[in-house]
Amino acid sequence: MATKVLAKILTLLVFTFGLCINLHSQVRSDVIIDQDWKFTRENPKSAQSVKYNDAYWTAINLPHTWNNLDGQDGGNDYYRGIGWYRKKLTLESSDKSKMIYLKFDAVSTSAEVYCNGELVGTHKGGFGAFCFNITKFVDFGKENLLAVKVSNAKDSTISPLRGDFTVFGGIYRKVHLMMLDSISVSPLDYASSGVYIGQKSVTEQQGNIEVTTVLENNTGNTQTIELQYSIMDKDGKFVDRLQKATQLDASPRSFINQSFSIKAPHLWNAKKDPYEYSLEIQVLKAGKKIDVVKQKFGLRYFSVDPDKGFFLNGAHYSLHGINRHQDRENMGWAITEKEHSEDMALIEEIGATTIRLCHYQHDQFFYNLCDEKGMVVWAELALVDDINPCPEFAAVCKQQLTELIKQNFNHPAIFFWSLENELIPDDMPDVYSTLIKDLNSLAKQLDSTRLTTVATRSKYDCNDGINSHSDVIGLNVYRGWYEKMPEDFANYVDDQHKMFPNKSLAVSEYGAGASIYQHEDPASKPAPRGAWHPEEWQSYLHEITWDAMSKRPYLWGTFIWNMFDFAVDSRAEGDAPGHNDKGLVTYDRKVKKDAFYFYKSNWNPEPMVYITGRRFVKRTSSVANIKVYSNCGTINLFVNDVPVKIDKVSGTVFQSNNVKLTEGKNIIRAEALSAGKKISDSCEWQFGQKEKKSKKSKIK
Repeated sequence: MATKVLAKILTLLVFTFGLCINLHSQVRSDVIIDQDWKFTRENPKSAQSVKYNDAYWTAINLPHTWNNLDGQDGGNDYYRGIGWYRKKLTLESSDKSKMIYLKFDAVSTSAEVYCNGELVGTHKGGFGAFCFNITKFVDFGKENLLAVKVSNAKDSTISPLRGDFTVFGGIYRKVHLMMLDSISVSPLDYASSGVYIGQKSVTEQQGNIEVTTVLENNTGNTQTIELQYSIMDKDGKFVDRLQKATQLDASPRSFINQSFSIKAPHLWNAKKDPYEYSLEIQVLKAGKKIDVVKQKFGLRYFSVDPDKGFFLNGAHYSLHGINRHQDRENMGWAITEKEHSEDMALIEEIGATTIRLCHYQHDQFFYNLCDEKGMVVWAELALVDDINPCPEFAAVCKQQLTELIKQNFNHPAIFFWSLENELIPDDMPDVYSTLIKDLNSLAKQLDSTRLTTVATRSKYDCNDGINSHSDVIGLNVYRGWYEKMPEDFANYVDDQHKMFPNKSLAVSEYGAGASIYQHEDPASKPAPRGAWHPEEWQSYLHEITWDAMSKRPYLWGTFIWNMFDFAVDSRAEGDAPGHNDKGLVTYDRKVKKDAFYFYKSNWNPEPMVYITGRRFVKRTSSVANIKVYSNCGTINLFVNDVPVKIDKVSGTVFQSNNVKLTEGKNIIRAEALSAGKKISDSCEWQFGQKEKKSKKSKIK
């Protein structure tokens, strides 16, 4: 036994020692420093000072927000102000030859960063990454202090000025400490990878790309280096290799271009085949490797037709999907890879092919998931509702758009850059239009390979100023919720298509609120701002709206509002103040609403049967309407084991009306056959009998 224990210890020591050697020998070190920070939600004097006593501050780890609770409880009174973060770290004396960078993946919504009491830099905008060179501020071989002043207070120069979502404050994504050579691929070009893989032309026969590499030269002198490019397929086999000598002048930053052609490329083909290549760039000095960066990319081509919709790699591809906000109950925006992965798993389960990542730049990890899972992505600038007609506001918008595009340039999943959501230009139409025109021009300058879009309120025509500049357009249409009835949806989109036949239209938002605790049979349209949001009305609205959209191929994309309930601290409606309950899944991700299964039955080919109204357990009427969602051809319905006739209403909707319930417990069961296998679902309803006292049953 002792020998085995000793062997395990020796193995662990060898592994640990080897790991240390490997880390020390890495030419590019990128360490996440999310542990052991201190925080206070106030603005104390001299909090950036090394001598400041932070003993009373709270010990925290990142990601972190100070609004995880008060930002979701209603009242529109969540804290919007200043908070401070501090962290101590020691850099080895042996690292003196390195350049030290500090990168924040996101801070909401503005930041001042200090090192050892000195201001390193500032950043405005709550969603993009930013990076600073802190080499001249650090003491090698000694303890260093990082201090970050963060504010999510309303700032007239930072978009969004307004919006129907909580603006959570804090350092809510990862922080990186990077150690690089004095010559390296730059982390300072808007905190991007420093490598841009542009697709000049792509067909089944050939993929032509141009790689732009941004190099940092901190030596102050002209330098001769070599760049080694290696393109590899998904299995790591070399597709192309090139090594070229490059002379860098004494300026701190250089842009190097190199073209490649890939014969008969394996195309990234969305969910059917989300194939990715990888590009590795090594920087060599006198034959020694001094930096290396690796980026994945996918080759594809696409188009949008005003009459026929979206085409990917020459074939029509249906874009039906969802909108997603990034917050989670009791966590706000401070979520981890675990929560991102859970969200993606639910989006995959429903069968979505596209995601609008509203209303701001999302985490790199989620864009990576979209690449891997084959989701077509609409990526969006955080410009919502209002603008401030001043130069600084426009400058910050342009900065945020530049960050969005540069930091996400290589993601094959992204096809659309969105410039705004629901701007309200009534008082200053020309000012609003000019800003969108300028943003559209900037997007095209930064990336001419993708399309620009906007998401506009349905009350504005497609040729209004703000809607006249982008390549395509999305309409936010709430027929059956904020206005009119679901049956009016079809005429509205048809009218828009007839009036603007050359404009490619999508439905960027549609939906209705729903409480899993509120039920009605049959459902009638509720007051959208009221306390009564029956789950059944949400389902009905989606049934009618999806039926209309699925028959209109000119809609290049459709996006449900929303995949998940999310926090809006100013809202007071439905069963929970501080929430927008239009999600198909509850805020805690524990309950999939009936409408979730409606879309799953339409979009996910896996055989399924689902009885709606299952949470409407306590029935007050002796008759009930029973609705079932199923993608099987026919189903059989039973009430208390007695067969009941049920008809296919449309698509995947089956219904039996005025079914007699018995006093007390009623077991509802639906069954179908798929490839000889029985698929079934059941639920229990109570009618008339007083419910016995019991433990509160879980909502499923």
